[in-house]
Order: sequence, then C-alpha cells, then structure tokens
Amino acid sequence: MTIKVLVVDDSALIRAVLGEIIRQQPDMELVGAAADPYIARDLISKTNPDVLTLDIEMPRMDGLEFLERLMHGHPMPVLMLSSLTEAGADVTLRALELGAVDFFTKPKLGLREGLNEYAEVIADKIRTVASAKVQRRLRKPETRSTRPPVQFVSTERVLLIGASTGGTEAIKAVLERLPANCPGVLVTQHMPAGFTRSFAERLNRVTGLKVCEAQGNERLLPGHVFIAPGDKHLKLTRSGANYITQLSDDAPVNRHRPAVDVLFHSAALAAGKNAVAALLTGMGKDGADGLLAMRNAGAHTIAQDEASSVVYGMPREAVERNAACEQLPLPDIAAAMIRAAGGSTTRI
Repeated sequence: MTIKVLVVDDSALIRAVLGEIIRQQPDMELVGAAADPYIARDLISKTNPDVLTLDIEMPRMDGLEFLERLMHGHPMPVLMLSSLTEAGADVTLRALELGAVDFFTKPKLGLREGLNEYAEVIADKIRTVASAKVQRRLRKPETRSTRPPVQFVSTERVLLIGASTGGTEAIKAVLERLPANCPGVLVTQHMPAGFTRSFAERLNRVTGLKVCEAQGNERLLPGHVFIAPGDKHLKLTRSGANYITQLSDDAPVNRHRPAVDVLFHSAALAAGKNAVAALLTGMGKDGADGLLAMRNAGAHTIAQDEASSVVYGMPREAVERNAACEQLPLPDIAAAMIRAAGGSTTRI
C-alpha cells in the first residue's frame, strides 16, 4: 500500500527536501506541498492524504490552530515539524495533546544536509504515523487532577511506565488516575533531549503528582514521578531500603536512548516482585524483553490493548512474548497498577 503524504511548510527549502525524501521511498507518494494552512486545506480535499507533515510556525494561521481545526473536523495522521528549543518543545507537546501522532525536530545547522542525514528516520516516522489510530479531538482545558489518597499495604512497591509513539498522552492518562500517595513512578518515553523537561513540567501541572525530569541519585518517594531525560537511560537501583534513580550514557538499545528495556531490566533486578510495570503504545519492540524479565522476576506486568493504542507495536511484542500478566485498555491501567501495588481502587 502506498502512503500518500502532503507536506505543509512555509519554507520552500523544507518542502523541497521533504519532497525528495518522500519521493525516494518506494512505498510513499508526495501528493502535494503547501506553503500555508489555507492551501493545505484545499489540497487535503483534493488529494485525501494518508499523512500530513505540518510545520508549527507558519504565516496566516499557525500550525497549532490549523491542527486543532483539522482534528476537530477532519481527523487524520499528522507528523509535526518542531524546532529543538524550549519554546519548540512546549509547542510540540501541545500539538501532541491536540492529536498529532509524532514529531521530528529540524536540524539547527545545514538544513538540507541535516534533513537528508535523517531521511531514514523521517521516512520511518511517516510510516509509523500512517499506521496510527487517530480520533477526533475536542478542546479540553488543562486542570490539575485531585484524588483522595489510597491505602497501600506495603511501602516497598514501585511503578514503571514505558511508551513511545502516542505515549505522551497515554502516560498522562495513566498518571492522572493515580492517587497522590501512589508508590514512586519511573517513566521512559522515547523523546529527544530538550523535550523531556517540558514534558515533565506539563505533567506536573495537570496530574496532581510531583513530576520532574530525573537528575540521577534521587530517592523514590510516594507521589513522585521521574521522567527519563532525553539522551539518557533511566535505571532503578537500590540503596539499603531505598529505591534510587540512576542515569546512564550507555549505547542506545533498540535504537533508543532512553530505552524502556533498560529501565525494565533494571527494575527486574532491583525490585523484583515489588515492581508493577505498564508498557504503553509505541512502534517497535522496545520494552517487551524487559517486561518479560520483570514478569519472570515476579513483577506484575501490564500491556496496553490494541484498541486503545495509537500504535500497537511495543505492547503487541510484549503480548507475543507472554510478558504481560494482563492486557488492558488505557483507562483501566492505572486502577490495575494500584491494585497490583496493594492499594484499594474503590475511591478512584
């Protein structure tokens, strides 16, 4: 099946380079290129693309406004182009909230050379986005979640979450349903350096938990969530009675750093049966082997089901390896994690 791609960007150079990359792929067709959202709107009607690549900063109507209108009226798979800056990270995360499936960052220097260097990555992202489930999005204001505490039988528990494509919103959905006194949480989401801090700050605002980008050597405490920083592996270690975060510059695993497998394998060793892990939406197989190691170590393991996954790649790999104790829709995962950690879900 040929993937029809429409490129929307006010830069003629980016339109040209992305067009070249798309035309070089045997399974893709460039059906058009638009300099602004108004032209894009007409081309969408004429060409009915499978994937839209969309720049955030454009004249006449910015990418976010266009994306919001698009996902409300004509939902389709969107791959955002982002700048590798703090402001770019904030806007990109907002785009993911509005329904964009994934993003890639523009190189700072040597635009043509930089984009061509990442041609394979861009093509893979387009393929992933094309396979994603997309739903109509309605605008919801950001509100900080408040939930009553839950009684936990043991203070030895630790929660772990891994995700990739579609994961930013899936992680938020899980964290929003956890009580303020839940066991400490470690999260690995495939995301580049410069974006994870903004991701953590956004989650801190809306989940009711204390969320931050991991710095390493932090003690896990109830209600605290540590996000793996971009370009660093996050591991769980133990010091006496305490769980401690650890960062690593080891080589990428499954082409990723941070990698979910690294986090899960470390938890299998450090926490064993006291760990509860959830592997959420994402392309590829990262996390599946680690989840199996955790299950073999006595941990309770969960995979997100196909129907609720934006991309059912990583969870499928885990299920096929018999790594998951249970497979659940996204809205049920937090309650299952609390239950497995020895807490009551009756007040959630």
